[in-house]
Amino acid sequence: MIVIEDYIKSFSKYFKQHQQPWEIINELPETIIEFLKNCNADFKIENNIAVHKTAVIEAGAILKSPAIIGTNCFIGANAYLRGGIFLADGVTIGTGCEIKSSIIFNESAIAHFNFIGNSIIGSNVNFEAGAVTANHYNERADKQIEVLYNGTIIKTNTNKFGALAGDNCKIGANAVLSPGTLLTKNTIVKRLELVEQVIPFRTL
Repeated sequence: MIVIEDYIKSFSKYFKQHQQPWEIINELPETIIEFLKNCNADFKIENNIAVHKTAVIEAGAILKSPAIIGTNCFIGANAYLRGGIFLADGVTIGTGCEIKSSIIFNESAIAHFNFIGNSIIGSNVNFEAGAVTANHYNERADKQIEVLYNGTIIKTNTNKFGALAGDNCKIGANAVLSPGTLLTKNTIVKRLELVEQVIPFRTL
């Protein structure tokens, strides 16, 4: 079992660790709908979307239910959030970003023109412009995603999982996190770097 609190200190403040990260993501829409029942009067709730009164959402941003947008979040113009979204406090989603089926923790910033898919992103994480968290192996015949954890490859039994990025990670501009990426706390990914932790055996 991957201990998510080893990556994200505040994880248990919001979620219970009883599943693997990809299992949590797969059930995220249903989980958010349950969370909506406990949102207080500081949230405006409409069509299974809860937005805190201190959050700022610029013109042209699209939010599809279910979603929770926390205290002091900022969502830039033309951002697109879908598939089950949980933003904790102080999260910034920049112009033109697409966020799908993801959890993003406190004070993290997704700069602009990024894609974050089926992922759990820790606190104080920064994605520079154009960095991508890929969530699907388009190029493989076998699309099942595996992760490398403590030297062991774990099968996820899912075709959609992006990354678990720990607190204080920094992902450089135009970097790509391949499906199934696990980043421990304080990891730095260089600009234009490709992170691919599980390389499948290929016959020629």
